[in-house]
Amino acid sequence: MSAPVLDKVPTPNPARLGPRDVLTLGAHGMRTRPMRAVLSALGIGIGIAAMVAVLAIPASGAKALQDQLAALGTNLLSAGPGKTMFGGDATLPDSAVPMAKRIAPVTAASATGSTDGTVRRTDKIPEDETSGLGVYAATPDLLDVVGGQIRDGWFLRDATRDYPVVVLGSVAAARLGIDHIDQAEPPQVFIDGHWFTVGGILGPMPLAPEIERSALVGWDAAKRLLGFEGHPSTVYVRAKDSQVESVRSVLAQTMNPEAPNEVEVRRPSEALEAQKLTENTYSALFLGLGGVALLVGGVGVANTMVISVLERRREIGLRRALGATKRQVRGQFLAESVLLSGLGGIAGVLVGVLVTSGYALSQGWPAVLPVGALLGGVGVSALVGAVAGAYPAMRAARLPPTQALA
Repeated sequence: MSAPVLDKVPTPNPARLGPRDVLTLGAHGMRTRPMRAVLSALGIGIGIAAMVAVLAIPASGAKALQDQLAALGTNLLSAGPGKTMFGGDATLPDSAVPMAKRIAPVTAASATGSTDGTVRRTDKIPEDETSGLGVYAATPDLLDVVGGQIRDGWFLRDATRDYPVVVLGSVAAARLGIDHIDQAEPPQVFIDGHWFTVGGILGPMPLAPEIERSALVGWDAAKRLLGFEGHPSTVYVRAKDSQVESVRSVLAQTMNPEAPNEVEVRRPSEALEAQKLTENTYSALFLGLGGVALLVGGVGVANTMVISVLERRREIGLRRALGATKRQVRGQFLAESVLLSGLGGIAGVLVGVLVTSGYALSQGWPAVLPVGALLGGVGVSALVGAVAGAYPAMRAARLPPTQALA
């Protein structure tokens, strides 16, 4: 009689863990060692905060620059004397301003003229201590052309163009220690042996920063008192927005038909844009530093996870003995690493937002927070966590239960 055939006992399938279960297991390790989790996520947070701030602050500055240029206008051109054919200093003809006004798209033009005068607070200060300030002749229409504003007092007028009256740029006033105009007893400054009454103080002038460091006197007063010869040193021209480049191409020939090569034409708004480009170059450097901080944070997370695997050998062995598969153990430690980095990334994004908002507020800029930078910060941190936790997770999964429980 043949022996009965015993049915093969089926091997039970291991329970499947859903995403919620994996996240719960991943968070368990963080809850049991909160201080280590915070310190590990700190490096990730610093790197993400640096990257968010470095991307958002230049964006805020660019928006502020756009608003500033929109208010000041990008249709301002300036022209000054260049070099002669033999390398000497050229001069602009006296007719440079009226000639520039003859160009059809030009809406306004004015000029300043350089003098050899020096401005001092009193006659007791040595003449060679100029504080880096220049004295220039100007006409009453200058302020409208360059888009400047009076901070205190009033600007040069036709009625005072032949009198010893001076208007100070914002930087010049600060260096001379004059912060306001008392109409009853206005301050005075000493210019080349003559006392000049300060009539006004200008506000900042981003498109004409040279005027900020200047003392402006009337055109006729400069000729009579300061030996000014009447040649303009800088001509400012406003043109129709759509015709700026056309005016720029003919401005030198129109102002000085005999020697157009001796005239240098500039567009001040381009200088502001070049300055912003330089700032963006530094931003790229800081972005690289943020990446280094992120890399260091990732190494810290990987190191923490490796140590965690070594410290939790009994936990791993017990879970394997109770039926947990290698995949489930690997998923637990990988989820813990991603959560650790993700939380650091979220904290870093929040810090970056606060830093950006605070800096923009201190500079008077609109706070611009690129959505891509915010979402990318969290995504990059999670990716760093996944890469950093891959090896520790595989190491935990390969650990034999008997060896782990020994």
